[in-house]
Amino acid sequence: MGTPDFAANILRVMLKEKLDIISVYTQGDKKVGRSQSLEKSAVKNVAEEYKIKVFEPKKFDEGVVREIENQKPDLIIVSAYGKILPKIVLEIPRFGVINTHPSSLPKYRGASPIQNAILNGEKKTAATIMCLVEKVDAGDILKQEEVEIGEYETYPELSQRLSDISARLLIEIIPLLIAGKIEPKKQNESEATFCQLIKKEDGKINWEDKARDIYNRFRAFYVWPGIFTYFEKDNRSLRLKLNKVSLDEHSKENDFENGKVFEENEVVKVKTSKGNIILEEVQLEGKNKMQATDFVRGYANFVGSVLK
Repeated sequence: MGTPDFAANILRVMLKEKLDIISVYTQGDKKVGRSQSLEKSAVKNVAEEYKIKVFEPKKFDEGVVREIENQKPDLIIVSAYGKILPKIVLEIPRFGVINTHPSSLPKYRGASPIQNAILNGEKKTAATIMCLVEKVDAGDILKQEEVEIGEYETYPELSQRLSDISARLLIEIIPLLIAGKIEPKKQNESEATFCQLIKKEDGKINWEDKARDIYNRFRAFYVWPGIFTYFEKDNRSLRLKLNKVSLDEHSKENDFENGKVFEENEVVKVKTSKGNIILEEVQLEGKNKMQATDFVRGYANFVGSVLK
């Protein structure tokens, strides 16, 4: 049971290892883009490639539960599914339900642990395999492997690494679980923390923050939802997406207003409360993405403006 790329990678590894996957449960096709065309989940694409039966229930009603019971699964593996399993489903498989969770549980329970770890400037996280229970991410831990987070690593990069590790851990522990040779470890509830749910507007930059914190936001929200700011032009406030930024590693302190755009050695920078952010690729709403240096040439008043 899973939906995004993180889970699809794990499914593919299990299939290559010849685990007997009898069916796949995933979120239904979603409308995407301006054309609102239907797009299958990454997990569904892998399942169809391997000709595995796919189910996309909207909820776990009586008919869906009976359908799962009739399949007589020995084990259910959940990975970024996006739906809560009721107790009646948790009790169906002979060897229970196990879940992959990419965090140092009990830290960062919830739906966006990778993004939140990066956002908060964590140096380490973990790939965790746990027993699934009714309470969110509170089950006993079967295996946990610590992972260092690269200083410049973005969400997609870290997600791929954690998915690879999670897949390997699953392959290692499933035979031990079936044989009763693994001892689940209880989580320390007093150390539990929870993720914030990420919304599109969370990508809004506050130039009163430090450059490192803004850069962490870029890394955490890379691809989606992305980071953005507002640029005043002709008495209009235009949304400017910052597709690619970097830290000014050799910044000199200046007395500019926070959010002020300036050029230094043909590099476009923005002042923050501590340090500068280098703009590399930007995209004005309704326009194509551009290199920041090209954007400056097209919008002469950009340098010297104060982003909000």
